[in-house]
Amino acid sequence: MKTKGVIFDLDGVLCSTDEYHYLAWKTLAEKLGIENFTRADNARQRGVSRMESLEVVLEKSGKAYSSEEKLRFADYKNEIYKEMLQNMSPSDLSTDVRHTLETLSAKGIKTAVGSSSKNTPAILARLGLSNFFDAVADGNDITRSKPDPEVFLLAASRLSLLPADCIVVEDAESGVDAGLAGGFRVAALGDALKCGKATYALDTLSDLLKIL
Repeated sequence: MKTKGVIFDLDGVLCSTDEYHYLAWKTLAEKLGIENFTRADNARQRGVSRMESLEVVLEKSGKAYSSEEKLRFADYKNEIYKEMLQNMSPSDLSTDVRHTLETLSAKGIKTAVGSSSKNTPAILARLGLSNFFDAVADGNDITRSKPDPEVFLLAASRLSLLPADCIVVEDAESGVDAGLAGGFRVAALGDALKCGKATYALDTLSDLLKIL
C-alpha cells in the first residue's frame, strides 16, 4: 500500500519533553502536599489530555477539588512547563529526526503533527519546525484526546488524505490505539512497542524510511 502521508505524535517521537512534564507536574504535586508523585505516574500521563493528566496527580491527594480549582492547578502546571520549554532550541532536534523529516519531504510524502498537547505550536517554534509540516492538529483543535482518533483524523483531513493513505508514528499505547481506531497503519517507537499492537515496530525514527 502506497504511503502518501505520515502523521507524527510530538512528545517522545519528534522531541522529548517528558522530563519537563515530569518536573512541572511534580512541582504542582508538592505544592498540593503530594510527595509521592513518581516517574511511573508521569508515564501514565503520556498521550492523554492535560486535565486527564491532572487526575493522575490528584488521585494521590485523597481530597476532592472543584472544577475551578482543577483548572487553576492545570494552568499553574502549564505555566511552569512553558517556562521550561524556553530551554529548547533547534539543537534539541536529533540528527535521526532531522534526516527522517528531510527524506520524507524529498520523496514528496506529506507530513503532519497529531498531538494532544496544546503547546504544540510553541514546541515546534522552539525546534525551528513551525513551517516544516504540511498540517498540524493539536490539543487546541480537539475535544477528545487519545485513544480517541480525533486528532489523527483531523490531521489526515488537513492533508487531504484518507487514513488508509497515512502512517501514524506513536510512542504511547493510547496513541497506537487512537491510530488503529481511526483506520491508520501505526508505527510504534519506544514504550509503544510494549503493547504489541502496532502495524510496524521501529527501533529509531529513521527505520520508518525502510517501510515506505
